[in-house]
Amino acid sequence: MNRVALLLALLAGAGLAHAEIMTREIPYKAPDGTALIGYHAYDDALAGKRPGVVVVHEWWGLNDYAKRRARDLAALGYSALAIDMYGDGKYTEHPADAQAFMQAALASAPAAKARFLAGLELLKAQPQTDPDRLAAIGYCFGGKVVLDMARQGVPLAAVVSFHGALATTTPATPGSVKAKVLVEHGGKDSLVPASAVNAFKAEFDQAKADYRVVIQPNAKHSFTNPDADRLSHAGHGDEKGPDLGYSQVADENAWADMQALFKEVFPQP
Repeated sequence: MNRVALLLALLAGAGLAHAEIMTREIPYKAPDGTALIGYHAYDDALAGKRPGVVVVHEWWGLNDYAKRRARDLAALGYSALAIDMYGDGKYTEHPADAQAFMQAALASAPAAKARFLAGLELLKAQPQTDPDRLAAIGYCFGGKVVLDMARQGVPLAAVVSFHGALATTTPATPGSVKAKVLVEHGGKDSLVPASAVNAFKAEFDQAKADYRVVIQPNAKHSFTNPDADRLSHAGHGDEKGPDLGYSQVADENAWADMQALFKEVFPQP
């Protein structure tokens, strides 16, 4: 390699080294005073403000998987914040504990909305975030949360639910849904059956919402999480755990669908 080619290669390598996903935990509070922890991720190689995406965790809580998804979004050029719906950043691998955490978080629809909005405001306050271009994604419990925010008219450009719960106590009404909504659902999801999918479609049709439901064939609940198979057996001894399962094909297809939606609502300049 001649000296000019070597110099160019070194310069290119230096540019790649500079591109780094930056992360930090940010403490914040819910309106009721509950201590919460957000996990912010962004690519420091990008200049200026960029669309912001809230990530809402599965029923396990704010674990490494939710944080990884924030980093994945940062790598795509977004300012991403994995928010805390349970308090103190807590998480578990025991289904009974997860169920208890989830029930407590959803006991009051106004309180759940307030916690989401606290996270959204934290994301908007980050210097990397364009506060006028916002979206939210959620997994399992988090899918329900972001769908409920769409139902209640939270000003988001797009909302994506991955294997989320679809039932609600705050159904959409005509004109209430401002976001474009994408639901990625597993065709073999025994925890959210086809009847729930049909009820969701009827609700959103009646509300005249802009939505799309994608059924990922042969995918179980939690199909995007590589830990799903392990977690279906973790923390409960010999008892049968939740019917979970990872599908790489469904995971990749659903993530591609999300990217296509974001490119639609956040066109590149």
